[in-house]
Amino acid sequence: MNKAGLLQELNLKAVRSSGAGGQHVNKVSTKVELAFDVANSNALSSIEKERVLHKLAKRLTKDNILMLQADATRSQFKNKELVIKRFLELLENAIKIQKKRRKTKPSRSSVEKRLRKKKKDALKKANRGRPKLD
Repeated sequence: MNKAGLLQELNLKAVRSSGAGGQHVNKVSTKVELAFDVANSNALSSIEKERVLHKLAKRLTKDNILMLQADATRSQFKNKELVIKRFLELLENAIKIQKKRRKTKPSRSSVEKRLRKKKKDALKKANRGRPKLD
């Protein structure tokens, strides 16, 4: 993954934030929208593209464009940094290969410990009832 190449391929756009905020909100574009075309990217290899398309399929548009936005702060610059950071983390996680899980058995001592605790708790609950008068 070529980070410098990715940053050049990003399409950033500043728009007005929604919600309350008075006069300032109506005249300042602080919300940042990021668009990244995964299918036509030169910064990703074909294998990386395949992984991203598979793992982020629900977040992509029909044209395989990844859309992200940030409007957490009042600063356009900070929102831009935020959205780029989130984008890079998202891509890194999508490209990363998950380590296969090896099946393991619990140790004998852990099984015995669990069963002892289970018996102890069962006795504790059994003793909570009303005493039997025979």
